[in-house]
Amino acid sequence: MDTKRKLTRQIHIGPIAIGGGAPVSVQSMTNTKTSDTEATVAQIRSLVAAGCDIVRLAVPDMEAAKNLGNIIREVSVPLVADIHFDYKLAIESIHQGVAALRLNPGNIGGEEKVRAVVREAKAHSIPIRIGVNAGSLDKKLLEKYGKVTAEALVESAMQHVRILEALDFHDMKISLKAHDVPMTLAAYRLMSETVDYPLHLGITEAGTANTGVIKSAVGIGALLAEGIGDTIRISLTGDPTVEVRVANEILKSLGMREYGPTLVSCPTCGRTSIDLPAIAAQVEKRLEGIREPIEVAVMGCVVNGPGEARTADVGIAGGKGEGLVFRKGEIVRKVPENELVEELFKEIDAILNH
Repeated sequence: MDTKRKLTRQIHIGPIAIGGGAPVSVQSMTNTKTSDTEATVAQIRSLVAAGCDIVRLAVPDMEAAKNLGNIIREVSVPLVADIHFDYKLAIESIHQGVAALRLNPGNIGGEEKVRAVVREAKAHSIPIRIGVNAGSLDKKLLEKYGKVTAEALVESAMQHVRILEALDFHDMKISLKAHDVPMTLAAYRLMSETVDYPLHLGITEAGTANTGVIKSAVGIGALLAEGIGDTIRISLTGDPTVEVRVANEILKSLGMREYGPTLVSCPTCGRTSIDLPAIAAQVEKRLEGIREPIEVAVMGCVVNGPGEARTADVGIAGGKGEGLVFRKGEIVRKVPENELVEELFKEIDAILNH
């Protein structure tokens, strides 16, 4: 997909370029205790293995802040410290070596405290993400607008932006999150017209994988298709590695990232005479360990299957008790139904090892 993205100013989180035409990056957040080095490092490594570019960690207290260095020494991915209210946690996180801060300058005290954080951030080239959440909007803005609106979210973000700009700090990106998809879309569209800072996309509190994946795909996918957004995070209840896989699938579906295999599987119909759902599930499971981009088709009809999946690198099409193995729409051989999956993966291995 040739999506014309809005060109934002560029910042860097460690070696990762954000904005300015750089590829959209995938972020996630650990749900371990940051004070627990072993558990946090293990989870970060799992996130990286799943395709995560940047990892955020909660820093609720000084114990967590002081342990960041121990974690940073064990991983290769840039880490972002998530700070609320206490400016000392931000300064300690910078000294420990984090690559960025998630911090709202209006929530950490007076001007001198903000100046102290900005001074350290500038000295260490640490960008700051301003993150506005619909669930924690300032009471004055709620009174002004009567409820949470896209305009209220943008005004809230701009209050924080102006605090940093007044201190000549411009190394920032912005997020405007709500669980309401239409409101989130409106807020990001408005912010995109207001500033040229990079935007971090997300649908917050999206829910479990069942519902959250749909809300995130609709909201984030729509914005990316419009050319809005420089980084993304899928917020799901549960294992954060699922967030990373979903994020990469969204980018892959828009042609914005090559990410592992693409499975093409037809819907069942009256012509289907094999257990297509079971076979497709088996193939999908075995594809999970493959990182190379390859298109694999699982079709239920030998009549139309190879032709309908002509662009697939390799595929199978089932008939009654048997099926076809094909490459690029051309039939390679006919095999019994119970051998279809194994024969398919022989072809996949041959392509990947070529």
